[in-house]
Amino acid sequence: MQSTATVLVYSDDANTREQVRLATGRRPAADVPQVEFIECATPAAVLKELDQGGIDVCVLDGEAVPMGGMGLCRQLKDEIFQSPPVLLLMGRPQDAWLATWSRAEAAVTLPVEPVEFAASLAALLRTRLAIGA
Repeated sequence: MQSTATVLVYSDDANTREQVRLATGRRPAADVPQVEFIECATPAAVLKELDQGGIDVCVLDGEAVPMGGMGLCRQLKDEIFQSPPVLLLMGRPQDAWLATWSRAEAAVTLPVEPVEFAASLAALLRTRLAIGA
């Protein structure tokens, strides 16, 4: 198992980014590596970080302004070869169809519920790390 996993968190709201960090803790599950976070508040910063590589999972805020995480996810899936898996944060459970449209691998609702979020993030990390092994 690799020693750390890198998770990119995109939200224009510092509170949302903090919720993600707190829900994850040092690691979202015992069988995945410890997590290091890269926080981005703008879509341009997300694209710059992904161009540099090394991102294992992206957590995108669907309620972010000026570009929501759903549109950004769709752009990433269209433009980045072997884009990292995406965990989408949605404002309402009824938006699950939009998460499917965006091609996100997983989605949870806001505010972040720690157990549900950690389980979803751990599942994406397991998949990503198994593919990379």
